[in-house]
Amino acid sequence: MTTLKARLKDDLTTAMKARDELRSSTLRLTLTAVAKEEVAGTSARELSDDEVLKVIAKEAKKRREAAEAFDKGGRAESAARELAEGEILDAYLPKQLSDDELAGIVAEAVEQARAAGAEGPRAMGAVMKIVNPKVAGLADGGRVAAAVKQRLAG
Repeated sequence: MTTLKARLKDDLTTAMKARDELRSSTLRLTLTAVAKEEVAGTSARELSDDEVLKVIAKEAKKRREAAEAFDKGGRAESAARELAEGEILDAYLPKQLSDDELAGIVAEAVEQARAAGAEGPRAMGAVMKIVNPKVAGLADGGRVAAAVKQRLAG
């Protein structure tokens, strides 16, 4: 079992013993998502820590989107619960890049793409190929794309 998955299971046990309903239900749903990912595809396999992190990031993103939808629908209580679940999951994710750090990485990638002959808005794909491996798990894809577009336009 991977160390991150084991940590999730240990934290679930602790939360259940403490009767922390929010934390235990959030961790239970996340472990279910991990298990579902493990049996997806042609054969069952054990996920690596990186793959477990991707599942956790996907679950956290779902919580943020659901909170936004509940907020727009006037269901503040449900939105607050989704945000609280998202915060629990964020504790398992690596620290996100600040806007300045992301802008620096994007600027460097734009220069590399220009050196390779990619110019203007059509350079988006080339720049994203350079940026994505550097920021994987450290910044949301939409945020990265927006930063690249802004840099290429400016």
